[in-house]
Amino acid sequence: MAGDDVKLLGSWASPFSERVQVGLKLKGVSYNFADLDISPGKPKSPELLLYNPAYKKIPVLLHHGQPIAESLVILEFVDDQWAGEGPSLLPKDPYQRALARFWAKFFDDKCILPLWMSLWTEGEKQKGLMAEAKANLSIIEGELEGKKFFGGEEIGFVDIAVICILYWIDVVQEAVGVSVLDSERHPAACRWMKDLLGAGGAVNGLLPPREKLRAYFEGNKEGFRARMNALYG
Repeated sequence: MAGDDVKLLGSWASPFSERVQVGLKLKGVSYNFADLDISPGKPKSPELLLYNPAYKKIPVLLHHGQPIAESLVILEFVDDQWAGEGPSLLPKDPYQRALARFWAKFFDDKCILPLWMSLWTEGEKQKGLMAEAKANLSIIEGELEGKKFFGGEEIGFVDIAVICILYWIDVVQEAVGVSVLDSERHPAACRWMKDLLGAGGAVNGLLPPREKLRAYFEGNKEGFRARMNALYG
């Protein structure tokens, strides 16, 4: 299905790009993948600048040559465009759809930055970021307690949004020797991750191999640390 009409500008090393790939794979949509180098210090791809001049970031989905940017926006588009294929990523009920959007946005707005930055900073700055990350993850933890998935019994929009990021965080914290996500403080989230990623799990085999991802971040550790500290100031 689709194939030449669908192209994703992304990177195997980006969790935001992987969100879209997981959504496309779950829906059974075939696509062409332009794997861009996003390593620190690398120039932006001309194709990326052409199709996302506003943010200049991956991922960008091209459908019949028309660009859609931002991973959560793309996931909604994929769910709507191929509504009759594969599982529904968003619930049909308007209230449940609104809740799914809320929790995905909460995670992006409140969890990603402190989680990511706490892995690369040091001292008091790192302590503050870790406290913020753990507090907001505890709110996400509460949403998962007693549930198989965020939306109930089937994988959906919020699960895809969160698993791609937390998988990266879990790998990177191992690569850099910092712990912000653990089973003692976040048992429901860690159980949910294990179920999704393990044998028979909904995203088993859909994300990059752990060893490859860890090696990438170990090899680019200093570049990421310098870049993140410069951004955070």
